[in-house]
Amino acid sequence: MKVSEVFCSIQGEGKLMGLPSAFVRVSGCNLRCSWCDSPYASWQPQGQDMTIDDILQRVAAFPTRHVVLTGGEPMIMPDMPHLCAALKATGYHLTLETAATVYTPVHIDLASISPKLANSTPADPPGSPFARRPEPQRRPPPGSPHGGGASPDFQLKFVVSSENDLPEIQQILASLRGWRPADVLLMPEGTHPATLAQRAPWIVEACKQTGYRYCPRLHIQLYGHRRGI
Repeated sequence: MKVSEVFCSIQGEGKLMGLPSAFVRVSGCNLRCSWCDSPYASWQPQGQDMTIDDILQRVAAFPTRHVVLTGGEPMIMPDMPHLCAALKATGYHLTLETAATVYTPVHIDLASISPKLANSTPADPPGSPFARRPEPQRRPPPGSPHGGGASPDFQLKFVVSSENDLPEIQQILASLRGWRPADVLLMPEGTHPATLAQRAPWIVEACKQTGYRYCPRLHIQLYGHRRGI
């Protein structure tokens, strides 16, 4: 599979925030989000072809037992189930980050599901098949958010730009079952600490009203927006 980068950092988002983790970022995505913070793995996929053994060797060099599979969109990679099985056989805890528009059975520990809101729809460049894609195709299908038992744990992470996003989030959650408020994460959209800080207060208030989790982007606060962090 094409991999844009493999690095060790701390998990900056979600239930495992703060844990040292190895990140495997695959290159390629079936969506094009307007605010994508890794266009080198989406809009303009870059990277090198790596075998599962290549990836295992790179990950083994890091002093952590937590691995995050991210992208891009990991679930469009044909060998992703085999990579997950190999990592699990080696004893790693696996988080897989996905928009959940594509489903493949995988053996993981935490499914980090990020349904895409209307704020992700890009401007429509000539000939683009992505911008006018119907919004339901950018979201998980109705039902169980963890794919009927594909993962023992999951989180639903929403990237929010304004308070106008909140009714859409409620609409999506109404179509899903089996979640608790603590499984829902609201994360401010942005790649600059000042933007994140500006959006934090009203997101925190929304979390206080609903029981959802506020999800800061800790890695950006610590290191800024750059690759390999």
